[in-house]
Amino acid sequence: MLSSLASIATLMLSTLMMMAGFGLMSYMLPIRSLAEGWSTLIISVIATGYTFGFTLSCIVTPIFVRRVGHVRVFGALVTLLTISILLCALVVEWWAWMIFRGLSGFAIAGAYLLIESWLNERVNNDNRGALFSVYMVTCLVGSIGGQYLVPLGDVNGPQLFMICALIFSAALFPVALSTAQSPSPIAEASFDLKRLLNRSPIAFFGSLLSGALSGTWGSLGGVYSQNIGLNTAQGATLLAAFLAGGALAQVPIGRLSDRIDRRKVMIGAGLFGVGACLLMMAFGSEQPLAVYLSGFLVGAVLYPVYSLNVAHANDLAEPHEYVTLSSAIMILYGLGTVTGPIMAGSLMQAFGPNALIWFLGVAFALYAGYAAWRMTRRPADVTADDKTDFQALMPSMQGTDAPSPLHDPAAETS
Repeated sequence: MLSSLASIATLMLSTLMMMAGFGLMSYMLPIRSLAEGWSTLIISVIATGYTFGFTLSCIVTPIFVRRVGHVRVFGALVTLLTISILLCALVVEWWAWMIFRGLSGFAIAGAYLLIESWLNERVNNDNRGALFSVYMVTCLVGSIGGQYLVPLGDVNGPQLFMICALIFSAALFPVALSTAQSPSPIAEASFDLKRLLNRSPIAFFGSLLSGALSGTWGSLGGVYSQNIGLNTAQGATLLAAFLAGGALAQVPIGRLSDRIDRRKVMIGAGLFGVGACLLMMAFGSEQPLAVYLSGFLVGAVLYPVYSLNVAHANDLAEPHEYVTLSSAIMILYGLGTVTGPIMAGSLMQAFGPNALIWFLGVAFALYAGYAAWRMTRRPADVTADDKTDFQALMPSMQGTDAPSPLHDPAAETS
């Protein structure tokens, strides 16, 4: 196990620094947007640039990797991240930030693909869970640490932008100087939405909703924290609570869904999300601990629903369909991350910050309701023995741990 960890040490160090810069950027930009006087709707439109770039990169990046290799593409993508944050400091216009956020979305998605495909060639059936757990913890620690850099500076000045660029630049060194062998080229992504709809209507519909849930909170959570009166440190804690809830709940939710009909777990997750959202709306900035706790509970189901969709689709798929169906899930998830923030941003502008939580609650209710309706249309899909193993995935990490556009199970070596 120690030798396995040593083989990915430089990769994880680069990942840690990249995610620290990304956490800083993701929290800093919405707060600076508010300081510029931009409306919540405008901020949500800016966020669509990121999600569009993210989705496009999942399709385009494998082409670049096949041409020039992992290390060169990783260097180019991290450089693009650095350029995108410096451009945001140079040109403070909302339309320009939408373009710059598109660049950052393209870069971070491509970096995820490279890191995860790299990991897949360093793992086997014995250490897969442990090494991907290290990866997830590394991403969470880096992202949360970056968020807590925001209270230490002034978002209205250039310093935080420069610090973010420096962190991104430093992330290049461990991978660029590593002597580890590069992995095999990434497989080309292909998707079939009709096949996904026929195999698993819940995964089809649920992917749109999971994209709307995580994309909306990821884009507007910082805005929400400021609008309810939390300071930047308290806002960082709220964002961290969401992430921590999602990370800690993945395994118990996954194990439960491996033992019973996954649709029942989907219903339970949706109803739990509705209750957690109602609880969150009951508190304000004068009760920050209660806000953190309720945010933790919302995050506990907000992120795992993506993994439930992937697992349900894989339960009903033939092995040769894993890549195609998971690619379709990724596309639908991306569509949800584009449309969700715009709808929620419009509601927040019209009805105030709690409209964001109302939006999340309605999405959870639709998720639970549709799963319940599907149970009346089809009996139990598969037996517990025939299920694929649930894989804990954060939505922004487009699942090479599970079968995905980047990972062909038939090519895996043990």
